[in-house]
Amino acid sequence: MLSLSAIRKPVEKEMILFEKKFRDAMRSKVPLLDRIMHYIVKRKGKQLRPMFVFFSAGVCGGISESTYTGAALIELLHTATLVHDDVVDDSTLRRGFLSINALWKNKIAVLVGDYLLSKGLLISVAQKEYALLEIVSNAVREMSEGELLQIEKARKLDIDEEIYFEIIRQKTASLIASCCAVGAASAKADDEIIKKMQRFGEQVGIAFQIKDDLFDYEKNLNTGKPSGIDIRDSKMTLPLIHALHAASGQEKKKIIRIIKNENTDDQKIAEVISFVHLHGGIEYARKRMNDFQNESFITICTMPDSAYKKSLTELVRFTTERES
Repeated sequence: MLSLSAIRKPVEKEMILFEKKFRDAMRSKVPLLDRIMHYIVKRKGKQLRPMFVFFSAGVCGGISESTYTGAALIELLHTATLVHDDVVDDSTLRRGFLSINALWKNKIAVLVGDYLLSKGLLISVAQKEYALLEIVSNAVREMSEGELLQIEKARKLDIDEEIYFEIIRQKTASLIASCCAVGAASAKADDEIIKKMQRFGEQVGIAFQIKDDLFDYEKNLNTGKPSGIDIRDSKMTLPLIHALHAASGQEKKKIIRIIKNENTDDQKIAEVISFVHLHGGIEYARKRMNDFQNESFITICTMPDSAYKKSLTELVRFTTERES
């Protein structure tokens, strides 16, 4: 697998310029807000989503000023949802650093999320990029609906495979789909190509989320043990759903009881992890992940060959072969 820096090479100059533009867009005249924006910018992750925007634009005709606006819009709205998610989940860490709500409390975190959303809207309107705004706004709506669907179903732990895929399609895949659609739209591609790129992004996003779900059951690089975080949070993910489907009625009842009532006990969590391995949950989830990855390659195979397309396919591989 290529390193992320090697994958990024065809858009290296554009990404450096984008990061500067994004830093400038995050500045505020309010000292507290400016301090928080600085904290957010310094702790940005791998920047996968802007890369999907730039590569998709490159594949569909070329990177333009609209592409920078689209990438900034994605990052602003995505960062806003992460800040709000940390408040909803009462999370104190984000990518190994203290979350906004942990440092500045919930009230400020909610207002910061609102500020980021407003910045995204204002940038789009100022540049008259209404088509890009529509694509990303639809993604944010879907992310909210997916989160609410998961909360509703989690109460009874009655998430089957069909509901699981609907949740992750909305919660995770819709944003990556919007990255690819925004990239295509910024290159002035026609509606058919924009829809094709959106479908490609959705397939990648589903594979990406399954990979995330697998981390819960695989050995952590630092601890040498599976994290079991989703089990502690009573989250029904694909490896567990498949294992429960394959198990006897008595086994199923026992595992659901542990997830509901004993999810703070390390020994019980280890029991659930062993159960998922024993009943083929890991192998099944990996197969479905690879299926979606292969579907994404088929979706864009007719697009013209270029350095952008090559890096885009390598970025897809990176999302399913990454170790964190």
